[in-house]
Amino acid sequence: MTRALASATSGARALPDFLVIGAQRAGTTTLYHYLVRHPSIGGAVLDKEIHFFDLAYVEGIDHYRAAFPLRSSLARAERRTGVRHLVGEATPYYLFHPLVPERVARDLPDVKLLAVLRDPVDRAWSQYRHEVDLGYEDLSFGEAIDREERRLAGEEERLVTEAGSVSFEHQHHSYVARGRYAEQLERWYARFPRERLLLVRAEDLFQEPGPVFERVLRFLGVAAWHPAAWRPYNAASVTTMAPQTRERLRAYFAPWNARLSELTGTDFGWRA
Repeated sequence: MTRALASATSGARALPDFLVIGAQRAGTTTLYHYLVRHPSIGGAVLDKEIHFFDLAYVEGIDHYRAAFPLRSSLARAERRTGVRHLVGEATPYYLFHPLVPERVARDLPDVKLLAVLRDPVDRAWSQYRHEVDLGYEDLSFGEAIDREERRLAGEEERLVTEAGSVSFEHQHHSYVARGRYAEQLERWYARFPRERLLLVRAEDLFQEPGPVFERVLRFLGVAAWHPAAWRPYNAASVTTMAPQTRERLRAYFAPWNARLSELTGTDFGWRA
């Protein structure tokens, strides 16, 4: 379906019941693929990552609606099966972008939120490899970390103060900053009740997908179900980080992980 065709019917389209908001390179694609294979759950018509609340908010809510199924098709499915059908999307930049919580609260006040959190050291390395593969990074990982603070200087403030602004640096070169989960979750908790945001530990999603997915489905209020096979999606090839860089990041994130545990009441176990 083309964007033009979807836009022409946007007023008749649903808005999402749930959002997978992040984190990037933490398993959001895997979780989303499991979810949209559930017989009572559908995804966006065009893409997994809509990037509406972060990059395209100036386009307006009808632009966003155009990405989702027709309400009439959902109603037919519900009459046929006797159960409610949900729709959702997954854009992992939502967790990190400073304005998204406010925007989502304004436009989707009843939405349910899912966040997959991965060991921030491994997540940073995976994002770096991803940006290299995309052609968006030509520094070594150590150099990129050294330069991150300068690259991101003033970018978050500009996103907040300049209407409709976007930031390539904030989106693509935020290897360390994206791993400071506590400060990001605090923005979401300021806008949504905590019971509306389910946190999933990425390591559990990949090591014990069955019980984790059962918990996700209970949170969404849909029937238990599981795919024919559990497998990761969009997984990166295995590469090794320099040991000294890993030690450096482990020390950096230790107080941030402690702050996350205090904020959420959960020990995520990200240590040596």
